[in-house]
Amino acid sequence: MKFFKSLTIFLLLLTIFQVQAQINNIIDRDIMDDDLQIGGNIFSDFSENIEESQISEHERYYRHGRFFAFNISLGLTSFDGNRGQAYENQTPSYSISFTFFQDFQLAYVLGFAVSKHNFFLSDATKNYHAENNDGGAGMVDVRILRTFFGARHYIDTSNLGTAITYSNPYLTGRLEYWYVTNKFIDQSAEADDTGGGFGFGMGFGLEFPLKIKQNYIGVEFLYHTVNFHDKFTQAYRPENPNGFGYEDLDGNAYTTMVSYVINW
Repeated sequence: MKFFKSLTIFLLLLTIFQVQAQINNIIDRDIMDDDLQIGGNIFSDFSENIEESQISEHERYYRHGRFFAFNISLGLTSFDGNRGQAYENQTPSYSISFTFFQDFQLAYVLGFAVSKHNFFLSDATKNYHAENNDGGAGMVDVRILRTFFGARHYIDTSNLGTAITYSNPYLTGRLEYWYVTNKFIDQSAEADDTGGGFGFGMGFGLEFPLKIKQNYIGVEFLYHTVNFHDKFTQAYRPENPNGFGYEDLDGNAYTTMVSYVINW
């Protein structure tokens, strides 16, 4: 009886060892075939195929994205501080620029803008007088040309509402060079006062499609800090204590522009 019991246990253990050996053999063969061959990737079962994901994203961009755009803009340029008190802003300011898209969310902008302003010096100031009396220099016409290069980050709105998605909101920042020309209209003998200064602009914008990937209407709001050449000038300080003038022309700029955008 004990002999048959021992034989049964022996056969059962032998069967288990044979099954285990077969399983191990199958696993080892699969590993050799899939992972340990030359050029194989032992981590393929534990990582995503990043290259295929990137290719899919590129294909989606080439199919649905924008590549570059031409922008024609009209709007308003205004100032705060003493420059804002001095200037009467003429409308419209205008701008022409090009946008180069890198992908769905990053684009670069290159262009220029022009705005016109004026101010009136009714009283004599430190550097400017009327030609035949003690009055001021009169009307001063101001023309400002600025060139700029900047970047835009288009916000991912895929999980937001349809209205927000179609507005294409973006944040933007740009480097600028502002060139100012002051022309003394009532003083023909007075030379123009000209000079330039670097600045930085930042803000946000929206682009509403008229026809997807072809035509858009854009709205952009920017704040500019600029190192104007006449920012701390004393030239417009009144000669008389009770006279009218400006201690300096300190102040920051603000622009609101509406654009017609043509895409390719």
